[in-house]
Amino acid sequence: MYYYKKMTYQQAIQYLYSRLPMFQKVGSKALKEGLTNIIALSEYLQKPHLAYPTIHIAGTNGKGSTAHLIAAILQEHGLKVGLYTSPHYRDFRERIKINGNYISENAVIDFIQNHQTAVENIQPSYFEVTVAMAFDYFRNEKVDIAVIETGLGGETDSTNIIEPILSVITNVSFDHVGVLGNTLTAISTVKSGIIKKNTPVVIGEKHSETMPVFIKKAAKETASITFANDIFNIKKTSESFKSTVFDIFNKKNELIFEKLAVQIFGNYQSKNVLTTLASIQKLNETTHYNISETTIRKGLKQVKSLTNMIGRWDILNEKPLILTDSGHNEAGIQNIVDQLKSIPHEALHIVLGVVNDKDLDKMLSLLPKEAMYYFTKPNVPRGLSELLLKEKAIQKGFKGESYKSVTIALNTAKAAAAMKDLIFIGGSSFVVAEVV
Repeated sequence: MYYYKKMTYQQAIQYLYSRLPMFQKVGSKALKEGLTNIIALSEYLQKPHLAYPTIHIAGTNGKGSTAHLIAAILQEHGLKVGLYTSPHYRDFRERIKINGNYISENAVIDFIQNHQTAVENIQPSYFEVTVAMAFDYFRNEKVDIAVIETGLGGETDSTNIIEPILSVITNVSFDHVGVLGNTLTAISTVKSGIIKKNTPVVIGEKHSETMPVFIKKAAKETASITFANDIFNIKKTSESFKSTVFDIFNKKNELIFEKLAVQIFGNYQSKNVLTTLASIQKLNETTHYNISETTIRKGLKQVKSLTNMIGRWDILNEKPLILTDSGHNEAGIQNIVDQLKSIPHEALHIVLGVVNDKDLDKMLSLLPKEAMYYFTKPNVPRGLSELLLKEKAIQKGFKGESYKSVTIALNTAKAAAAMKDLIFIGGSSFVVAEVV
């Protein structure tokens, strides 16, 4: 359907959702092989991604948090920073931000309406259109730099047409194995595709299976490679639900950042902080930015405020304590379980919903059986039936009931919880999206 009058914002979003396949909602059938469509869109738009420097971030877990951490520091340095991340939680516009401000509704409308014919001719995916929209918006708004998070994988991800000044790969774990491969070597090979010719790359975590892949690819591209934990060690010194404080040491065990406060919560964030610090150090070595320790401290201390970051250990209530986090793959679930163990509480209540292409057996093998579960279904086509989720979980010794919606499940948990109990909501970013 063509709109000859100005669309409303809801019409523009509905056009995106209805006309273009969306991986987050329908799964792998939404994926378009290769970079053909995004290259065609980019050519049509006159290559907007080349109008400003970029930093490219891939990884199984932590890439969104790391993107926000780096963006916050660059903002505090005085730069106008574009930030592209996915998926969104509440509002499509979360994906495209400048200095923490969402793309305007009018900019979304104008992009769709002005380029509707090209979109119809090229037939890109939902993700390809959002990437093109972000690149075009950042050019129009004259950003100084853009931090770009991959969607899925690396080598053929739609974002991989950029020519970054720095590539970052946070880590590799098992996720989307039907698309990326079922070994860490295979997955890291796909993610190594963001390593570009003569462009430095920072790797967040060392792993015996993935390290040779990254080293080989970097050598092929004559790209300098840095492993974050070869440079720094990190020690958590204190935490609250609003901030975590770290001491950072170099490899000579010299304290280089004392009491570095970061406006985030979660044990796993220590890895993202190290990756971020290694990335900023590499930027200082290879560019003119010269980012100071003071700037790093101020940026990290205000990361959520500066970048409008949501979906990572958000606190919804204090008595009882209600927390939510978007971790959803093997490593993400393990991080959540470890974190829950560290939080003082009496009874544990878990509102759990998943999508149908996850390894449910693996997820259930990690989750605590002593909790009371409220099984539910995220409100997307990929959502796994709450009845099937309950059936599988009960077979494995879990206890709980099923509920038709996340809202009903959460309200039931709240009614059952005592003041000193802990309620956790998760299993899928789509579950989180319904409560944040």
